[in-house]
Amino acid sequence: MVEETPWQQALRYANRANPYPFYEELRKQPVARQPDGTYVVSTYREIVALLHDPRVSSDPRKCPVPAVTQAEGPAEPVDEPIREALTEPNIITCDPPEHDRDRRTMMPHFVGPPHAPDLISDLEPEIRRIVGGLLDDMKGKTRIDAVDDFAYPLPVTVICKVLGVPLEDEPRFHQWIETALDALDFGPEAASEEIRSRQAGGRQAVQEFGQFAGELLDRYARQPGPGMLSALVNEDGPEGRMSKGVLASNALLLIFAGHETTVNLIAHSVLTLLRHPDALEKLRRRPDLIVPGVEELLRYESSVQFWHTRSAVEDIDIAGTTIPKGAPIFLAYGSANRDPERFTDPDELDLERRDNQHLGFSQGIHFCFGAPLARLEVQIAVGEFVRRVQNPRLVEDPPPYRHNQIFRGPRHVLVDIDGIRD
Repeated sequence: MVEETPWQQALRYANRANPYPFYEELRKQPVARQPDGTYVVSTYREIVALLHDPRVSSDPRKCPVPAVTQAEGPAEPVDEPIREALTEPNIITCDPPEHDRDRRTMMPHFVGPPHAPDLISDLEPEIRRIVGGLLDDMKGKTRIDAVDDFAYPLPVTVICKVLGVPLEDEPRFHQWIETALDALDFGPEAASEEIRSRQAGGRQAVQEFGQFAGELLDRYARQPGPGMLSALVNEDGPEGRMSKGVLASNALLLIFAGHETTVNLIAHSVLTLLRHPDALEKLRRRPDLIVPGVEELLRYESSVQFWHTRSAVEDIDIAGTTIPKGAPIFLAYGSANRDPERFTDPDELDLERRDNQHLGFSQGIHFCFGAPLARLEVQIAVGEFVRRVQNPRLVEDPPPYRHNQIFRGPRHVLVDIDGIRD
């Protein structure tokens, strides 16, 4: 039996709740070739260097399937239902100048400045209203699910409003997203019968999701309405309109990424604070720590553990290893954010940590499009949870985790409470 690499072990579902010991082992070789031909980069300095390196492409179309022999490992490439079902690129799966053009077109309608500097801040009253309503709904309960009752409803409601997606369609696209994510696996369990059986369903889910997005865009083309998607469909900017296929691909990305990572961050923030009662009490006494606190919570439990669509367009010499032209590159953000060469006592939670340049939102030209909105949502949600929830206690630790390895997060976080303050 072939011994698994630290990366393969980190990707096993049994280790989803705590991949960090395997990341520690992985960092002993900052750039490590895996049996499938992928190069995993696990240290902060090297990841930052590659995020700013023009020899690294984000376009999967530029990455050939790695040649792998049976002796090295599984001969079949990972089956990616999401990538296969999307026929057009979006802003995280393309390079300049295509990336720059599309991002310039989209940014004024989502993150605001300099065109609409108050776009995000103007959402604060609505976010506070939603958070307050979710907490009010918990009154009279002695047990809550911090995911289903709190972490999920807020960002999905907000992103629907921002994009102009009817909230009544949420149950449909939620199921499509869950089905697609559960079909994606990069670890040694990818060849299992269970994962193989999910992949056809994953492809179908993405296709149905894409059809939904296309129909919504068509509807806004006929009759403009509120939100970013309608604005983009009817955009006549200096660089022209985005094609329908590219717009549909980006619409899927925005609907998905606009809430999925924020759900994980809120859920992990609650889970982490309940595991660290001293930090919870400090935040309750000093609510001004919520801004640096959220940054530390994002460093401590990265919502995106790694990214997988990068590849080398030239040979790259880094950390004593040559990544050959055409090789896939996985950037392990979750490992980099615990790198002791960059962060003092990285496994310690410090709400007042200074110089906290984490990679929770990545860096470079693909820096998270929705970071300003995510920060605002999580600051309000976690701050109000700490202020209003009385004596919260974890029911199960570790809680059950979702299957997906990239967007790692708890499926449920059950919490016993004594009540909800006004």
